[in-house]
Amino acid sequence: MRRRHLVELEDLRWLPRAVRDGATTYLAWITARSGQIEFLVPTLERLLRRTGQLEIVDLCSGGAGPMPGVVAGLRARGLPVHATLTDFYPNAEALAYACAGAGGALTHSVEPIDAMRVPVELAGVRTLWNAFHHFRPEQAREILASAVRARRPIAVFELLTRQPLVLVSLLFSPVVALLTVPFWRPFRMSSLFFSWIVPLIPLLILWDGVVSWLRIYSDSELSELVTGFGGEAYEWEIGRIRLGRLPVYASYLLGAPRDGPPAAPRS
Repeated sequence: MRRRHLVELEDLRWLPRAVRDGATTYLAWITARSGQIEFLVPTLERLLRRTGQLEIVDLCSGGAGPMPGVVAGLRARGLPVHATLTDFYPNAEALAYACAGAGGALTHSVEPIDAMRVPVELAGVRTLWNAFHHFRPEQAREILASAVRARRPIAVFELLTRQPLVLVSLLFSPVVALLTVPFWRPFRMSSLFFSWIVPLIPLLILWDGVVSWLRIYSDSELSELVTGFGGEAYEWEIGRIRLGRLPVYASYLLGAPRDGPPAAPRS
């Protein structure tokens, strides 16, 4: 089945910030507790070691997403990495909360950062976690083109794939959100209100989850995006990673310049 680019409400400018921030906070919370990130860290570690990079620029971070766990996992494996969290609609409170608990391993940008136009001063391996599907093919190619032009490595991970079992799990996500909202951090009264009184956050999570499932790029679609892209100067790798005992997989796309990234710009 080809991907279907329906509308995710989170992408709409008019969506109230309290609802968007509540949803991205939930996604960061549930991802951290899923235990799935540990299966993806070795693939990113391999790219970092191959390119000699210790700086990560995370794009479309939302409410910090899996990055606190990713950075902790990389550091536990002997890589003293630092990550900068960015987003076009930054969930500033959640990003600050994640950075405060990271012992200096995480910082965040308070300014909106467009994944298609990353400022040159943000040097390092670019990552996108559960975010690449938000972009239409021409936009996705521009994200990759931006990395190629800057000669920066890039790593794209999607925890969702278009498997029936994944879709079934998404249908239960509003119930999980309703039951767990008091445990989300940072805690907000607005999240309680828009979950228990006016249930906009659970409805947003359900709708955007199903639409995300339809939007995910398959391996063949990722291959179409990068075929011939960057010429001989850039190399790409596409693959899947099993997430534990169940037959559920994450997908990934890695890209890196063959002769290594440029030196970091001088201040």
